[in-house]
Amino acid sequence: MAITGITGMLAKGQPQAWLPEGFGQLVIQPVQAMSAAIQAIGSTQANANSNSYRVPVVKTDPSAAWVAEGEEIPASEQDLDEDADRFHKLAGLTIVSSELANDSNPDAAEQVGLGLARDIARKLDGAFFGSRGASENQPRGLGDITGVNAIATDTTAWQSLDPFTSATYAAENVGAQLAAFVANPNDALAIAQLKDQTGSNRPLLGTDPTTATKRLIDGVPLLTSPAVAAGNVWGLPGLGQVLIVVREDVKLVRDESVFFTSDRVALRATMRVTTLFPHPAAIQRISLKTADKAS
Repeated sequence: MAITGITGMLAKGQPQAWLPEGFGQLVIQPVQAMSAAIQAIGSTQANANSNSYRVPVVKTDPSAAWVAEGEEIPASEQDLDEDADRFHKLAGLTIVSSELANDSNPDAAEQVGLGLARDIARKLDGAFFGSRGASENQPRGLGDITGVNAIATDTTAWQSLDPFTSATYAAENVGAQLAAFVANPNDALAIAQLKDQTGSNRPLLGTDPTTATKRLIDGVPLLTSPAVAAGNVWGLPGLGQVLIVVREDVKLVRDESVFFTSDRVALRATMRVTTLFPHPAAIQRISLKTADKAS
């Protein structure tokens, strides 16, 4: 999270707030709720003593065979591999006046926390749905992974849900179940406006009777994120086949020494996280004919 200039928040014209010891929860919970990637596949908590995370990958199963009574059972080997990456730090810094920090309106503390949470969630989703390219400051994104199943439409606009049905069954064909589709909001709107037939007002998208605002495609939730490139929809498998691993939940540190001469308080939020993709073939990328395939 780049800091282009340090000016800070002053009490004048701002809600007054006391930043309590539990302020970190104002960041942690919103990050989990605001990140489309975490909403789609959840997150895994890692051992705090490790600098990296590894998951085993079975590339080829051992073979079983029908044998007669007393016959030797043929031996076979399985092809094992792993997916691993180190943890990467995502950090944000904001400066507030001591008056704002020490006065007693909890709304200001909440807004400061939510502001940091929103940008941490944006950066996390941007990394997950994008590509880190040559930089290793951030974890790998979906755009860095080879072996993803690509489903290309022959149209320049969404016209049916058939590509999503294809994605669902393609995932099942490699032993996976899709946990969610994630689309750019503009694409999600276009998909939501599809009707079941010409002249009808009935949408093709299904709904969850337990959650009125939840949208479904073949029973799979449809989520949105501006981090997804327009014209693309990702189908993400669950059950640990794509992982967001958190070594340290969002940690908030308050420091009054750095800006001592201006009587201001620095608030720093950090999070250490990595992403793993042990089953690339289970990941589905649905793209319109004109969609950008680079990200």
